Amino acid sequence: MNVAILLAGGAGTRSNQDIPKQFISMFNQMLIIYALKAFQEHPMIDYIVVSCIEGWESILRANALEANISKLRHIVPGGEEVQSSTRNALVSLENILKPSDIVIIHDSVRPLIPEWVITDCVETAQKYGSGLSAVRCQETIIYTDDGISGSESIHRDGIMRVQTPQAYQFGKVLSAHKKAVEMGITGAVYTNTMMLELGDNLYFSKGSEKNIKITSKEDIALFKALYKAKDEAWFK
Repeated sequence: MNVAILLAGGAGTRSNQDIPKQFISMFNQMLIIYALKAFQEHPMIDYIVVSCIEGWESILRANALEANISKLRHIVPGGEEVQSSTRNALVSLENILKPSDIVIIHDSVRPLIPEWVITDCVETAQKYGSGLSAVRCQETIIYTDDGISGSESIHRDGIMRVQTPQAYQFGKVLSAHKKAVEMGITGAVYTNTMMLELGDNLYFSKGSEKNIKITSKEDIALFKALYKAKDEAWFK
């Protein structure tokens, strides 16, 4: 079984919006619905769980129902940070999934996720136990202590930019989250950073430059441009 977990627990203030950015309406549809539709329409996904910010659960359910998101089975409370939001969703599946089943963790504010990214993410996790959608770094990387200047470059051939979705075998990732709590590891930006801190070796799957994350007003403008171009041949 393959279960998608969408993270929608953040307030997201960097976009300077009055509402959490995952619930901003774009082209008459909330951002999170675009992401939900990607998993709804993917043949490898059995059902969906959303870790949701408090107070938005009924709005999410109503919009998901209107969009025919029939795979949405559970909405669980979001946590104070990404790590606890993810853990809440995983724990809700503890008596449902087998250790070998796959969970696919995705940002609800990455609305343009291609189908092939989900496919490769799941297949990589089935084979290796983890699959992190990632792309090669094309920019020059310079190390800095203060964000003002730097004197040491990092070779870009050794850098991967990791996105979501990130897929894991359920038993592996649930055990890692429980171990992290026992060890006092909290506030991890993503499950992959938490697992790396625990000493895991993680595997990459194919990411996409179009799989943008909406965090600012500039990202909203980019989303609108990409969405309008999504039916063009170059976009595939």
